[in-house]
Amino acid sequence: MIRYFHVDAFAQTPFAGNPAGVCPLETALPAALMQQIATENSLAETAFLVPHAGAPAEYDIRWFTPTVEIDLCGHATLASAHVLFTHLGLPGSEVIFHSQSGPLRVTREGSGRLTLDFPSRPPQLLPEMPAGLAAALGGVPHAVLAARDLVAVFATEAEVAALRPDFAAIAAFEYVGLIATAPGEGEIDFVSRFFAPRVGVPEDPVTGSAHSTLIPFWATELGKSELRARQISPRGGDLWCRLREGGRVDISGYAVTYSVGEIMVGKG
Repeated sequence: MIRYFHVDAFAQTPFAGNPAGVCPLETALPAALMQQIATENSLAETAFLVPHAGAPAEYDIRWFTPTVEIDLCGHATLASAHVLFTHLGLPGSEVIFHSQSGPLRVTREGSGRLTLDFPSRPPQLLPEMPAGLAAALGGVPHAVLAARDLVAVFATEAEVAALRPDFAAIAAFEYVGLIATAPGEGEIDFVSRFFAPRVGVPEDPVTGSAHSTLIPFWATELGKSELRARQISPRGGDLWCRLREGGRVDISGYAVTYSVGEIMVGKG
């Protein structure tokens, strides 16, 4: 039996933000079983937490989409910290997750907002647009860059909102995902959408890891280190962002629990 939490991350109310599964464990499960659980959950990511040896506020973390394990996930890390602080009685205001992408620190503010300390992954400008990209997106970006993900930059939020992507075509590109982004309006500095059908997530509602790339890009474009961001998926989500020295970014948001239950592994 495994305790299971369904948390809406980067949201302050249920049915918004990005739903994540969180499974706190006493000892690690086989990777194949974790993948089966994530597939059964059918959420963008399910996180599995194991106490880190000899450290009371440190955990090993792994993330699985419905089809693969991935190297970095923001919303499920935010959700995991929320579960530890809110449901499992973790004292203090800080937790460290040990991951494939190194140690990831999460701090809790008095308001309840959580801040992820993540690696910065600045994108590099591509000399030309990859063949078929405009058709795959359903729109023509004015610049294309790449890090772990492809980044398609548009002039306006309306252009990003109007995209009708061809997920099969996007899955053919050899990147984890494809970010479409543009300047925001009013208090929002930039907006984005994120498509990752290659790893089993056609459109992700709110993608923390994509902001490891978006924050350094927009900080340079806009000449500011603190930014407000919004992912304009149908569910939507708000993020507070900061570019820090030393190759790191801060990504902040709220989380709310939708449901709590048990996974009866091996039970009839």
